[in-house]
Amino acid sequence: MFGFTVKDAKTLVRTYWQRMISLEQPMMWLLALVVGTLSGYAALLFYLSVAALHKLLFGATEAGIESVAAKLDWWIILSVPTLGGLCVGLILACFSHSGRSASVAEVIEAARLRNGDMPLRTGVISAVVSTISLGVGASSGREGPVVHLGASLTAVLTRWLKTTPIQSRTLLGCAAAAAVSSSFNAPIAGALFALEVVLGYYAVRAFAPIVIASVAGTVISRHHLGDFPAFLIPDHSLQTFWELPAFGLLGVVSAITAILLMGCIIATDRLSDILQEKWNYPLWLEPAVGGFLIGSIALIFPQVIGVGYETTSRVLYEQYSFWLMFGVIVAKVAAVSITLASRFGGGVFSPSLMLGALTGGAFGVVATSIFPELSSAYGLYALAGMGAVAAAVLGAPISTSLIVFELTGDYQTAVAVMVSVSVATVLTQQVIERSYFHWRLGNRGLHLGDGPQRYLLDTMTVGDYAIPRGSEGSPSEMQSWDLIEQGVHLQGDDTLSTALPMFTASLDYIPVIKSNEGGGRTLVGALYHIDALKAYNRALVEAHEEEHG
Repeated sequence: MFGFTVKDAKTLVRTYWQRMISLEQPMMWLLALVVGTLSGYAALLFYLSVAALHKLLFGATEAGIESVAAKLDWWIILSVPTLGGLCVGLILACFSHSGRSASVAEVIEAARLRNGDMPLRTGVISAVVSTISLGVGASSGREGPVVHLGASLTAVLTRWLKTTPIQSRTLLGCAAAAAVSSSFNAPIAGALFALEVVLGYYAVRAFAPIVIASVAGTVISRHHLGDFPAFLIPDHSLQTFWELPAFGLLGVVSAITAILLMGCIIATDRLSDILQEKWNYPLWLEPAVGGFLIGSIALIFPQVIGVGYETTSRVLYEQYSFWLMFGVIVAKVAAVSITLASRFGGGVFSPSLMLGALTGGAFGVVATSIFPELSSAYGLYALAGMGAVAAAVLGAPISTSLIVFELTGDYQTAVAVMVSVSVATVLTQQVIERSYFHWRLGNRGLHLGDGPQRYLLDTMTVGDYAIPRGSEGSPSEMQSWDLIEQGVHLQGDDTLSTALPMFTASLDYIPVIKSNEGGGRTLVGALYHIDALKAYNRALVEAHEEEHG
C-alpha cells in the first residue's frame, strides 16, 4: 500500500550495512573503547601518583591539602616546592628538548597539523614533570597533563595500527574525552570538550567514538574511585528568573578575572624570558625559584597549594568571607602565573574553576546583600562563576557549562550558568581574541583558532608544491635569475602565507632558491601561482569534508 516492499527493506539495510563497513565505524567503535580505557587508566595512575606525593610530602590528600598546609611549619611550605622545582628543572634540562612540559595546546596542534601524531617521549616526560609539580604544590591543574598523556599513548596505538589521518585525529579526540570525563566524572562534558577544543568541529563520524571513549573513562573512574563528583556541591537553586540579570553582570566580572589571569600568565612568561636573556642563568634553576615564590605566597594563602579542589568546595559551601575570597583571587593569579612561567608542569583547567568559584562567591556576597529577598545563596553565584571563568580561559563555553550541569543536575542552575558563561566568553574573546591554548600556539606562529583557511596557509610549505629546476614545465632559468636579482624569490621552507601575497597580475611564478653557507644562492625550482592556489583549495576541501562528515 505504501509502495515499500520487503525487498526494498533488505536493499536499504544492505546499503547502510555496506556503508558502515566501508567507513570502518565498527572498528572505530572498538578502537574508541580501547583508547578510552587506556586514557582512563592513565588518568587514574596520574591521580594516584599525585595523591601519593601529597601524602608523602604534606601528609594530606588532594581534597584536604589546604587545611593541612595551613598547619604545617613554614620551612616545609617553602622547601617542598623549592626542592620539587629543582627536580623538575633537572628533568627538563636532561630529557626535554623544548625545556617545558606539554599540555592541551600540543594535543590541539597534533590534531590539526600532524594527523594526530605525537611523540611518546614527550608525553611520558610531561607526565612525570606534571606529577612532581602537582605533588610538591605547584599551583596548576591536572586535567591538561592527563589529556596530553592519554593522547601520547593513543598516538602510539595509531602508529602501530597505521590508521588513516582522519581516524588518528578522531582517536586523539577520544583520548581527550576519556581524560576529562575521568577527571570530573562528567562523560557528557568530556565528549563535548574533545569536540569543541581538541578537534574544533562536531563531525558526525567523530561523535560516536568520542562518546564511547568518554563513557569508558567515566566507568573506570567510578569503578576505582567511586561515583563522586569532582567537587562537593550543596543544594542551591535559582530563586527567581528576575535574578538572571545579576548572572549576566557576573559574566562581566568573570571576564575581568579571566582576562587578568591570562594577562598575568602572558606578562610573567615574557618577563621570565627577558630576565633569562639579561642574566643568562641556567634554565633548570627557574622551577626552583618559582617553587620558592609559590611557597612564600602559600605562607599567607595556603589555598594556592595544588589544584585547589578543597578551596573550590569550601567556597561553594559558603565558608569564605568576601575579603578572604578577594585576597585568594589575587594570590592564586600570582601563583598560577609563576607556576607556568617557571616551567612547572600542569594546566589551567582547575585553576580557572577555582578562580571562577572565588569570583562568583565574592560577587554573590555583594549581590545577596543588596537584594536579599531576590537573591539565591552566594554559593550558586560561585557555581556560575566556575563555569564562566573556565569557559572564557579555555575557550570552551559548551563543555564547561555541561560540567556544571552534570555536577548539579539542576536545569534552573544550568540556565543561570549559561547566562554567565556566554557573557564572559564573548567579552574575553573581544579583549584577548583567543583562548589560553591558542595563545600558547600563537606564540609559536600557529594560528589554529582562526580556522583552516588561516592555519593551512601557515603550515603548507613552498617546497612541497614547487616544480623542481629543469623538470618539465619549469620556467626559463634566465628569467628566474632576473626575478631573483630583483629580490623576487622564495625559500623552500617559506609558507603559502608568505608566497601568495607576492603574486601579481603579471607574475605567474616565483623562483625558489636555497641559500648556501657562503652567502650564495642556488636555484632549486619555481612555484606557480595556479599550483599554489590548487593545493590550497584541495586542502580546504579536505578540511571541510572532515569537519562536516
